[in-house]
Amino acid sequence: MYLPILQLQSEDLPSYALVCGDPRRAEAISQKLTNVKELAFAREYRTFVGEYNGVKLAVVSHGVGCPGAAVCFEELIKGGVTTLIRVGTAGSYSADHPAGSLIVSTAAVRADGLTRQLVPDGFPAVADGDIVNALYETARESEGIVEKGITVTLDVFFSGVVEIPHKQYKAAGALAVEMEIAALYVIASLRGARAGAIVALDGYADSDLAAEYDPHTDVVSLAIEREINVALGAIVKLAK
Repeated sequence: MYLPILQLQSEDLPSYALVCGDPRRAEAISQKLTNVKELAFAREYRTFVGEYNGVKLAVVSHGVGCPGAAVCFEELIKGGVTTLIRVGTAGSYSADHPAGSLIVSTAAVRADGLTRQLVPDGFPAVADGDIVNALYETARESEGIVEKGITVTLDVFFSGVVEIPHKQYKAAGALAVEMEIAALYVIASLRGARAGAIVALDGYADSDLAAEYDPHTDVVSLAIEREINVALGAIVKLAK
């Protein structure tokens, strides 16, 4: 089967995939694989396949925001991928989780627009339990802060005249905010796949804590490296 937006043939895809926003991060992840091959680079969608500790997997970038990312998730699942793990970044809601911390997303608040056009408002966006456990256990084996809990998926990054409801979500117990996880979880539920996500915190979303935003610090870079290794290790655990 040809996947026209990703520009892939389904027979080239394994059942496991790591997905991330940045095509350059996809390339960085691919460098940890053996027998690696770049299959396509169309728009924001860059695809590699290879092996990690004997497990075949794909690494695919999906860009920023739910609509474009949803296209990626839909085509990957249509192409035969059954397990998807997002490796991303997010803004923290808590001083207990500063930049450089990792969060394993157990579920996502659906504050985006896309999932409202797919499922009713009360439908949950929930991670697969086995993936959550594999990610969290693997992350705890590495050095640094790791937590698991609810994340928020928002479409907006820069504020306008309407206040972004970060304080409400923080008060409700959400740990961090990003832009794609809800779409991943809902689409996986609809299409019979399993999905999970781990994010490296690159700053504070809460205005009471926020300093000047800089996602390119050494602390963040090390956290991204750590979460990549965690996600790859989790894939191996899931495959076994």
